[in-house]
Amino acid sequence: MNDTPEPPRHIRSVDDLLVLLDGLFDRDSDRWSSEAGAAWWDTFYGDRDKRIPFFADKPDESLVSLIDGGRVRPGQRALDLGSGPGRNALHLASHGVRVDAVDLSGEAVAWGRERAAGRGLDVQFVCGDAFSLPPVALPGPYDLVYDSGCLHHLAPHRRIGYLRLLERVLAPGGLFAVTCFVRGEMGSSAPDEQLYLDGRFEAGMGFAADDLRWIFSDFEEVEIRPMEPQGEDSATFGEPYLMYGLFRRPEPTRGAAEGGRRARRR
Repeated sequence: MNDTPEPPRHIRSVDDLLVLLDGLFDRDSDRWSSEAGAAWWDTFYGDRDKRIPFFADKPDESLVSLIDGGRVRPGQRALDLGSGPGRNALHLASHGVRVDAVDLSGEAVAWGRERAAGRGLDVQFVCGDAFSLPPVALPGPYDLVYDSGCLHHLAPHRRIGYLRLLERVLAPGGLFAVTCFVRGEMGSSAPDEQLYLDGRFEAGMGFAADDLRWIFSDFEEVEIRPMEPQGEDSATFGEPYLMYGLFRRPEPTRGAAEGGRRARRR
């Protein structure tokens, strides 16, 4: 008789499955968890003097175009997802937008708070995993959810939590903008399933335009384009290996909205 205890049966929810899939990746590849991911990003942001293009306190050219085009207006609410030291959050706040900014890294959040204080800007910085924080931490609804560099560092199965967050916090008719690596230019170009076989992807993953259309197929596509490269002396940030996608959350149909109101009255 074998006295070795059998391993426990511990999967009974989607969240249990996500944790199991996390464990298929080498710990050094983890850029998304509250433990290994946060530690990696703390080390990354700990040296502020590194010549990293997005360490500069200047916003994405795509965000500037959103504001200049009137799609984002003063008084609206925005969530900066994976904010780093807050360059995009600060630009939004400087134009009268009420901003919550969230990042895994305590080092990045501390840097962002220092920048905000130095410029006299009001940004609510939150340190933690945006996809597992309690709703009170990121209450929504937001008119804009802006992601510059978060999506491409998530393992494929963690897109489930990403979409859950958008469903919860993005207002009907609200905008969702994402900037990510271009497939073939930066990050892994391997299919999702190959990443699990390899157990790692050190520099994130690249996406094609059709990848974004598929992942965010519940949203209305507004624009997908390469970022416009910006020079080192430019007031804005843009790199040719990045792609920008803009989507809108559909407004509920009249029938669905009336059904929701009737359900709330019961």
